[in-house]
Amino acid sequence: MSDMMNDQASQKKQLRREALARRNALDPDWRAEVAEALASQAQRIAVGSGTVVSGFWPMRSEMDVRPLMAVLAARGARIALPAILDRTTIVFREYRPDAPLVDMGFGTWGPDDGALVLDPEIMFVPLAAFDARGHRIGYGAGYYDRAIARLKARGLSPRLIGIAFDCQEVAGVPDEPHDERLPEMLTESGLRQISGFHAQAN
Repeated sequence: MSDMMNDQASQKKQLRREALARRNALDPDWRAEVAEALASQAQRIAVGSGTVVSGFWPMRSEMDVRPLMAVLAARGARIALPAILDRTTIVFREYRPDAPLVDMGFGTWGPDDGALVLDPEIMFVPLAAFDARGHRIGYGAGYYDRAIARLKARGLSPRLIGIAFDCQEVAGVPDEPHDERLPEMLTESGLRQISGFHAQAN
């Protein structure tokens, strides 16, 4: 690994640590209120009957998108959650409220291997930190970057929406060629379009 790559990795690690510390310091009751309020943004996310939306089961102090997913499901969306297959790969399995969830590690849960694997058309992307250009810092494993790249390699273009609290924004993320930029960010302040991307249909 080059000195530049080492430096970028070190910067990302520091930014991740600082952003997560800010997120962890948020009042849990306030986070719960924000999660409920976030569901009101569903009107800005166009779904039809059968539209596949991938969310995630929140781990630790992550933004809870379950209320938002419930509203979208009520409007006809099919909800999927990430399932970790190995150290490099996640797939998106259909979530049904009456089906069991299994421990995926890292404090998150997902459908078991009996659930259908779906290709997300809209993807809520968790993250540790982000900047105004739409670059994100994940948790270091690269699962989402690889999953998005695989979908694009098959000719698919899911609508990518980063999910975070405002306090997770940083001045600049050291970006690398393989990093996937996010055209939109959803925080407690609302849905933000990132400049430099074509407008998404609402």
